[in-house]
Amino acid sequence: MGTSTRLVHLGNDPHSFHGFVNPPIVRGSTVLFPDCATMESRNQKYTYGTRGTPTTDALCEALNALEGAAGTVLVPSGLAAITVPFLAFLSSGDHALIVDSVYGPCRYFCDTMLKRLGIEVEYYDPEIGAGIEALLRPNTRLVHTEAPASNTFEMQDIRAISDAAHRHDCIVTMDNTWATPLYFRPLDFGIDVSIHATTKYPSGHSDIVMGSVSANAAAWPRLLEAQTTLGICGAPEDSYLILRGLRSMAVRLDHHQNSALAVAHWLEGIDAVERVLHPGLESFPGHEIWKRDFKGSSGVFSFVLKAATPDQFKPKAHAFLNALSLFGLGYSWGGYESLALHVNLNDRTIRKAPSAGPVIRLQIGLENIEDLKRDLEVGFRAAAAV
Repeated sequence: MGTSTRLVHLGNDPHSFHGFVNPPIVRGSTVLFPDCATMESRNQKYTYGTRGTPTTDALCEALNALEGAAGTVLVPSGLAAITVPFLAFLSSGDHALIVDSVYGPCRYFCDTMLKRLGIEVEYYDPEIGAGIEALLRPNTRLVHTEAPASNTFEMQDIRAISDAAHRHDCIVTMDNTWATPLYFRPLDFGIDVSIHATTKYPSGHSDIVMGSVSANAAAWPRLLEAQTTLGICGAPEDSYLILRGLRSMAVRLDHHQNSALAVAHWLEGIDAVERVLHPGLESFPGHEIWKRDFKGSSGVFSFVLKAATPDQFKPKAHAFLNALSLFGLGYSWGGYESLALHVNLNDRTIRKAPSAGPVIRLQIGLENIEDLKRDLEVGFRAAAAV
């Protein structure tokens, strides 16, 4: 079946719910058992609200099908979707390799909580590829990837990294929020645990915060054990809305992709732009990996705004952003509205910030492209005046 057809029908069995096309929202904490023997053995599908309801299960089933996963857990945020598998597979004395271009809050978690737990964290260049094998130690237990990279969009050779890590019995995790399972399926490229901020494109309407973690058969039992032990779970109401968002995700993502590429190509011709950071552009260094492994691109990318000296970086970036009216100033993305922000890359240890100017990240929403271009032109004029 085609992608849109699958999304319309995944996680949905109307005849199980009196013919209603959407699964109902089942809320609950307490679940009753018919007798003591069943209670003692927990020999029934539902035992307590934190272990899932028919609503959360419907979303998990849909995500399993999209990811090709043995199992999926739902958690309250995209950050929790990263931290739960880290806690599942890492112990005191272990060594973890984290891509240097990682999502900022993930780095903070690694540098604070993981280190307090006695886990050694080392960052690596996103473009290292098979060369990551030289960094693997006898106590390396986890390699975390993110492709493309947060904010600067470097591509990673996921298959090469996974193969190298597995030769040393390491778990490999990937934050796949940018591409979604529609444009890249991590488990097909050797990833053990696929992480997704369903806050973004699955929701699509900027009104839900949730994360999902999908695992292959080997990693699934330990992931499930960690989620159960930590008592972290997704809410039925949010699951219902994510399921609703999934039905239109292919259509929305296609629009985001086409609009973002159109704006990115247009930005390449703007004199005030030093370079555009989008894997879908032939000018981008990671384009060949993206073209080889990915089926599409989403609506988020960055560009470097020209500035003569470093002391102009912030004033020019702020002038540009403050002049925008259609692009909102916001941290998230994946919703219907366009967003922009000045990227902070001060936490990088290997892949440093560009030296030619500030990095501006754009989320291209569902607005008309010409309107967005006009809004950006106003921003460029304001930056030029600084």
